Amino acid sequence: MSNINDSHVRSLFADRIGGEEYGLSDEIYKFEKIKRARQAAERDQPDRLLINLGVGENDEMAAPTVRAALALEANQSENRGYADNGIDEFKEAAARFMGDAYGVDIDQDSEVNHSIGSKPALAMLPMAFINPGDVTLMTVPGYPVAGTYTAYLGGEVHKMPLLAENDFLPDLEAIPADVLKRAKMMVLNYPNSPTGAIATEGWFKDVIEFALRNNITIVHDAAHGLLSYEQEPLSFLAVDGAKEVGVEVHSLSKGFNMIGWRIGWVCGNETVVSAFADIKDNTDSGQFIPIQKAAAVALGDFSIYRDVQVKYHRRLEKLVTVLNDVGFSCKVPGGTYFLYAANPVGAGDSVKFASAEEATDYLIGEAGILTVPWDDAGAFLRFSATYDADGEAEEDELMKLLTTRLTALDLRF
Repeated sequence: MSNINDSHVRSLFADRIGGEEYGLSDEIYKFEKIKRARQAAERDQPDRLLINLGVGENDEMAAPTVRAALALEANQSENRGYADNGIDEFKEAAARFMGDAYGVDIDQDSEVNHSIGSKPALAMLPMAFINPGDVTLMTVPGYPVAGTYTAYLGGEVHKMPLLAENDFLPDLEAIPADVLKRAKMMVLNYPNSPTGAIATEGWFKDVIEFALRNNITIVHDAAHGLLSYEQEPLSFLAVDGAKEVGVEVHSLSKGFNMIGWRIGWVCGNETVVSAFADIKDNTDSGQFIPIQKAAAVALGDFSIYRDVQVKYHRRLEKLVTVLNDVGFSCKVPGGTYFLYAANPVGAGDSVKFASAEEATDYLIGEAGILTVPWDDAGAFLRFSATYDADGEAEEDELMKLLTTRLTALDLRF
């Protein structure tokens, strides 16, 4: 670390990132803790294979046709410049995809705009709505970015717990009246990460009515939208009235094996999309044009996401079998490539877990098994089906090893 005195710049930091205390806190971000525990496990037992069920990234490259399109377009001189708010070719592809895959009619000129993945979109949208003192309603556990930016803007986050007894859907009627008066946005995510729950058309209808009644806009994060198993992929925008109250954020990361490509889109309410485009125009200069053109190729090939869907559904079935055989009580989720399972209470007669985080540390240290802990609404472990394995034979071998290691732990439930 540099020896330069940082007192001058430290005195200038904004409160939103900690002010003068920025960087001095002992608090460690959840995924940084897991990273450190993994590094320690690899250092202590370098010959032991780590079973990585914690990573939330597809283990496969984008389709050959998509990679070929990127290579071709990257060599075209006309594609070298700024993309700004996106190219027509991608908007056309996204609008067409919404119609063909979800049955949603999207105007390519006014109701869709590209984003550099879904994360920046979720960060920017609060800028369109949140003033100091306003509230964003967010589910927990969940992806925190919109909440982080709400706080940056001087707003507040009201957490809506996702509980098993409510099928991991938020209880809208439990939101306090004084919170609703100040609420501007509600951020939802189905199929849900990390619980794997899905939403029905009827429940989305209830959400729309709730939004109209309480003057709230809906931002639906559909990052896992194509990984739906209990029902055909369902868009929030496919429900009557949805465009009146909000937008949907899509990504090619999960469904098209394009995690690192950083390409997605926002679609729905024309005025909200326009506001997003204005904010985006003052925030970035658009995704590299060849990536947008390659993404358009991907969106035109439904076999890609269907193969991804089949693969992760198969892996989840195998994972459920292993976990249930050693004492967990879980089932294949309605969607996503995550399995959300109630935390064990201990291991053997002497080890007790007070939280999912403690169980995660134990699994990494004692058995070389990486998971993600969630203690926001009960203690749960998130297992991901995105582990590295080339084909079913390797999947089966890894599941056998997982069974052996979990059995030896003698987990208690």
